[in-house]
Amino acid sequence: MNKVVARFADGRVLKGTTADFFAAKELFHLAVADAPAGTEPIEIRTADLKALFFVKDLMGNPGYVERKEFDPEHPPAGRRIKVTFADGEVLVGTTTGYQPGRPGFFLEPVDPHANNERCYVISAAAQEISFL
Repeated sequence: MNKVVARFADGRVLKGTTADFFAAKELFHLAVADAPAGTEPIEIRTADLKALFFVKDLMGNPGYVERKEFDPEHPPAGRRIKVTFADGEVLVGTTTGYQPGRPGFFLEPVDPHANNERCYVISAAAQEISFL
């Protein structure tokens, strides 16, 4: 099971776990973290998302300020990329799978101490995508 935070293009946020997310599929199921015991997972359309964040902990640390710059002494694997969403959120990290025209791609955040381990960015939800 993967701990995830689903951030929708319309601003909604759902936290929980999934076992069937695949980038090539249009749908996946999310067992919502605060749902009553025995509640069935909900179906989520990937196209409705802004991004799906794979996280270390569902609670996170709201006070943590994520680093947005690369450490010159530890060059990352993959291409350096910056994603800016319409709501102003900016993700900085690396990718090995971004290609214009594809519905989405995985991004590994630049800050290894952040709660996000990786995220799947929905290309249509991004206002700007650029290589650094």
